[in-house]
Amino acid sequence: MILIFGGAYQGKLDYALARFGLTEKDVFRCDDENADMPENKKIIYEIDKWILALVKTEIEPTDAVKQFIAQNKDAVVICNDISSGVVPIEPLCRQWRETVGRILARLSGESDEVVRLFCGIPTRLK
Repeated sequence: MILIFGGAYQGKLDYALARFGLTEKDVFRCDDENADMPENKKIIYEIDKWILALVKTEIEPTDAVKQFIAQNKDAVVICNDISSGVVPIEPLCRQWRETVGRILARLSGESDEVVRLFCGIPTRLK
């Protein structure tokens, strides 16, 4: 697995598509209303939105991510880093923010490569 993370609108998807020679057909786009397991695509985009869907439906994210890792060993996983900035007032948003941080740490440990994108510039961390 390859993990690419960074702030919103930093060029993560464009970087992944160009680096791996993929197209939009290779991308699974997560959304915050669908807690189904994202899979069967080479790129899993905005996994942070899938995590929000898990938090909203009270599905245990740790268990879901363990299964996700097992089923997506060859995927490129893209996540918005939502841990910086102002801490949200709403309890659900704070829980989501904390969960994304913990899952990013888990995914980083399981990934073969970890890349952070900032202003379109990739930095390989692992």
